[in-house]
Amino acid sequence: MLIAARTGLVNLVMSDPVQENVMIAQIADLVPTQVTVGMREVDVKRQRWREKHSYLAANYLRKHQPPVILGPNDRHYLIDRHHLTLALYKEGIWQLPVLIVADMSGLSSDEFWKTLEAHNWTHPFDDRGQRRSYDSMPASLDRLIDDPFRSLAGALKRAGGYAKSKEPFTEFRWANFLRSCISLEMIEHHFDDALALAMNVAHSDEAVVLPGWRRHPE
Repeated sequence: MLIAARTGLVNLVMSDPVQENVMIAQIADLVPTQVTVGMREVDVKRQRWREKHSYLAANYLRKHQPPVILGPNDRHYLIDRHHLTLALYKEGIWQLPVLIVADMSGLSSDEFWKTLEAHNWTHPFDDRGQRRSYDSMPASLDRLIDDPFRSLAGALKRAGGYAKSKEPFTEFRWANFLRSCISLEMIEHHFDDALALAMNVAHSDEAVVLPGWRRHPE
């Protein structure tokens, strides 16, 4: 019942005065510009969405319109808020308002992806930190790969292990750092222990180069 009621929120949001460069998009048609998400992070956003009353949910959609690029073959490429958009999709929201950032539909596929990289609008790295080719990027949000280290990086930020930063792909940079010092097995079977260890290494000298680094509290 709640999910069914929430599907009408898009109409409520779009009943506002028309915003320039905002359109309704089908989430299933959006193309991701990264390879992975942290599924635990998606679940956190799903839970937060469920806790919002209808007015707060509609207001949230107004303020968090996912940014997209018009790309080759008139596809809509999502350049941020992959976790939120996937969470909404899993909660039964099939369409939502998106913000059109640029029209690159005239570019070839290769030119398009190179331009995205030049603007820090894509992260073509998999759950092992290995670079993927443009051709092997996921074709839809439901094909994104789970990276448990990305989930750990998100949990670490919420716990105060590092500060929010405007630098691109902050959480992915922290995920790659944590990948070098914490085992996947610990994350999968003892997440709280992994988070405690992550809090320790987050304040180490090795992490000082990462965005949002904080000194160890005295």
